[in-house]
Parts: sequence; structure tokens; C-alpha cells
Amino acid sequence: MAQFEVFGDRKFPTAGLLLTSAGRDWSGVSAQLRNHAACDVPAPSPDEMEVTFAMTTSAGGRVERCSGGQFQDTAVRSGTLWFCPIGVREDAIRITRPLSNILHVFLAKSQFDSFAEMTSRTPSPANVAYLADVDDDLVRQLCLRMHRELSEETSGGKLLIECLSQALVAHLVTSYSGDAKATLGHDRVAIRLDDARLRRVLDYIHANIDQDLSLAKLSDVACLSKHHFARAFREATGVPPHRYISARRLDHAVSLLKGSQSSLADVAYLCRFSSQATFTRAFRRQVGMSPGEYRRRSAT
Repeated sequence: MAQFEVFGDRKFPTAGLLLTSAGRDWSGVSAQLRNHAACDVPAPSPDEMEVTFAMTTSAGGRVERCSGGQFQDTAVRSGTLWFCPIGVREDAIRITRPLSNILHVFLAKSQFDSFAEMTSRTPSPANVAYLADVDDDLVRQLCLRMHRELSEETSGGKLLIECLSQALVAHLVTSYSGDAKATLGHDRVAIRLDDARLRRVLDYIHANIDQDLSLAKLSDVACLSKHHFARAFREATGVPPHRYISARRLDHAVSLLKGSQSSLADVAYLCRFSSQATFTRAFRRQVGMSPGEYRRRSAT
């Protein structure tokens, strides 16, 4: 179990775990969906930035928390957001009534270090503000998309989560910290994937479709930063990299089901799913039938 899940379990020992990214091989980010009983929550000093998002309204539910003399009392409504930065020790956390469907997103310090490499300054994750009841639709949308990947795994999900977490970190630093003046270099300059570099990236994807295709590896092939690569790839192809890879892996799964004797578990693994069950659900969503049924029909 990754350190993110260990921290979440340590902080919320009595909370029911509904969904977790454990086993998904996400890089530098983790997520858990939990139900919380009314209780006082132990408050370890976090080694990760925690963004908490209420997926649903909990009638009468409130979260009271305090850090460094700053007291916050927040009603739990659908869309409520809380931030707890790295190194901020909370003196007390109290949940007044049971809460349902609370998403916890944990961002590693390495995410902020990567952002620092792309900016004109060196932002500190500890400088992000300790806030409750944040009104920010961008953060809500990023959390909702992470939750969707958490509940319905896709073969390009790891790359998607990298892009989402990168966007979340950039937004937190530039909007909610003392490093708000940190800017991404060359943002005003159009960064494009020319035909040669695009072909190199596409050839790499096709040659390594059953391997781990991270944002860092693809941006290295394109000779661009991770930040600029995702944007340039979408402009060149019309789709974001995770969606392109998901489609190619579905094509790969179809080929394996038709032309090999590989077990369904092996096909799931070769298409980078964490389990046969998540592969089956994703395949059914796209094709309209299970992989086993598709193989049987293709054989007739």
C-alpha cells in the first residue's frame, strides 16, 4: 500500500473506505472516497497536500477544525472544499454528524517540485493557504474527474491523473499561496508538436502500448516539458494524450481477443488495467459486451 493510503488510513482510522487508488500505480497523487462517522479525527502532520471534496450534501453535518489559532466551522454541502497544505498540523478536527461520499486527494511534495522546475520561482507547498469552504469550480471539476477515474478505471487513466494532478498543483500554487506570482515559462509562446516530433511520439506509443506510458516519458520523446506536451499533443491530434492511448489500448485488446489465446487476465494486464474486473467494465462500456462474449462471437 502506498504512503498516501497509509497516511489516509492513519488520519481516518474509523472512516469507511468506499474507493481507493491503491493498486492503480498513480504517480505522485492518491485518492480515497470515504464515509465518516461523527467523531474527533486524529490529526497527524501531513507529508502530502490534502484536498478534500464533499461529493454530496450531508444534512446537518459540519466539520470543525483548527490550526495555528485559525478556527473553521463549515457546513458540509455538495461541492464543499477544504485545503490542508504539507506540514500544517491541525490542532483539532471534529465531525459533528455522519458524512457520506467525501473525496480525499493527496498530492506528494514531488508534484510541487516538478512544478517548480517549470516556473520562474521555487514555490513552497507549505505556502498554500489552509482554507475551508473554498469556492473554486476548477478544483471541483478536477476532483470530479479524478473521482470518475477512481470509480471507472480506464486504460489511459494513469496518464490522465498525471495531467489532472499537474493542473491542480499549478492552480493551488498560483491561486492560493504566497508564491502566487510563480508563472510557467513560455506560456505566452505557442508550443507546437511539429510533424516529425508528433510521428516520433505516436510511433513510441504504438511500439510500447503494453508498457507504462507516463507523461514524463512521452514529453521526453517529444523534447517538451510535461506541462507543454499535454497541451501541444491535444492541439496536434484533437484529443488529449490519455484519450488517444485509451483508444489505442482498446484496439490492442480487440486484437488480442481475436488473434491470441491470452487469458482475459493477461489481456487486462497487457492493456494496463489494475484487474480483470476493471478491464471488463471498461470494455463493456466501449464495445457493449464483455471481453469474453466478444471473443466467442469473433471465433464464430
